[in-house]
Amino acid sequence: MTKTLPQFVPGATCSRCDVCCRFPEADSFLRPYFTRREITQAVAQGVPHSYFPNKSGSQIDLVKHPQGEGYLCPAFDALSGRCGIYEQRPLDCQLYPLALMWDQSGREVLLGWDTKCPFMRDEPSRSIQTYAEQVEAVLRSDAMIEELAAHPRLIGPFQDDVIVLNRLPHLTARLAQQRVDPRLHPLTASDASVFAAALERAHVLHPDTPAAFAFPFHYMWTSVLSYWWMEVGDTWFLFAKSPDGWFMPLPPLGPGSLDQAMQLAFTLMRQWNGPSPVSRIESVMDVQKTRMTTDEIQFRPKDGDYLYSAAALAALAGDPYKSHRALCNRAAREQVITSEPYRASDQADCALLYRRWSEQKCQDHQDRLGQLLLEDAEPAHQLVFREHDRIGVSGRVMRVNNKIVAYTFGYWLTPETWCVLLEVADRSVPGLAQWVFRETCLMASVQGAVWINAMDDSGLPGLRAAKSAYHPTAVLTTWIATRTTT
Repeated sequence: MTKTLPQFVPGATCSRCDVCCRFPEADSFLRPYFTRREITQAVAQGVPHSYFPNKSGSQIDLVKHPQGEGYLCPAFDALSGRCGIYEQRPLDCQLYPLALMWDQSGREVLLGWDTKCPFMRDEPSRSIQTYAEQVEAVLRSDAMIEELAAHPRLIGPFQDDVIVLNRLPHLTARLAQQRVDPRLHPLTASDASVFAAALERAHVLHPDTPAAFAFPFHYMWTSVLSYWWMEVGDTWFLFAKSPDGWFMPLPPLGPGSLDQAMQLAFTLMRQWNGPSPVSRIESVMDVQKTRMTTDEIQFRPKDGDYLYSAAALAALAGDPYKSHRALCNRAAREQVITSEPYRASDQADCALLYRRWSEQKCQDHQDRLGQLLLEDAEPAHQLVFREHDRIGVSGRVMRVNNKIVAYTFGYWLTPETWCVLLEVADRSVPGLAQWVFRETCLMASVQGAVWINAMDDSGLPGLRAAKSAYHPTAVLTTWIATRTTT
């Protein structure tokens, strides 16, 4: 977007400021938001595309301050105090120190002045009010209204330290058409603790709990889908919005009646989706299904997680694992493989490995479904590379001749269950995939794992055969719930 808003704060004042473009936390909700077009322009100006987790529109990922505490926008040069893309900076930055936000009820769009800006005095001056009116005139244009409607995250949550200058009924009316429920909050990395508290209230974590009952499992896919959550009473609801509509990737989490919570969830999705069959609740466990008493919900089976004995996979002893043991031995005999914890500096090499691995799989007669899954998974892997430490995921990389040839990431679902979230190994190295998986299971076993959850097979016959060949102790049955039509 070309620069359309006038600059109110004098440039000399901005150059002396130590507030803008700097943030105390890596996941600060004040990070600038870039639209799809603005992302394209920023990348053309030299900002790496990897800093944008969702290329259709997202907040930019921050970088560690090289000389001090906190984090910086990667387009900002801390030494010169200047923005590297100033002439092409996004609307979110053009607006500042004005801010677009919802009121406390979440029902009306407001234009305010952020008092965190040092240029602000005790009360808005007449010149500030005049400036706000000029900006409001720009925001009232049809093109700008549609831009904001296409990127509603440009409208932030209510902030006590923002002084309200004007109400924006024209934006409220347009955005209200698509704002399905003001109780919804976008899922961010900082919501991991809220998710964990909901799991604890629901008492759902057991040795046979599916891997989906963990924050990283869902957060990694925010690079592909829009995830939202809300709390009603003491029950936590996680929703995802796909191009087809809204669904729940996980049952409601709470101590109360699951019947009632699921009925409420379907009522909400019916309001948002209409009669579309996309409305569903995934990853319902057997124990949850048996507690349901209503006849208004029907179930169909979903691909289940593969659960293994950690000790068995660490040892690979006996005839059942003869072929796996032979491949591991071949990899160790033909290569000098080293394993070490993943570091942020490994991100670029891991991203290159993913692309190489993906190409290898496509050359190996990958069907169209498999190709689509690989395309969707690439931004999810990159998100884990960037944010693993903030979402409770740990990783390791494997090197041959100082080159990364494999990586693995996982998390603890319970103190006894290790979940393998991602695992990629160069397919040109015989036995490497088997060696990496055994190494993962061995390390988890040493740290106290009794069980290894390798997640589901995504409906892919080749992956199903590979996981079955490791002799799971169980394939955890889960269900997809839908509401019966009347």
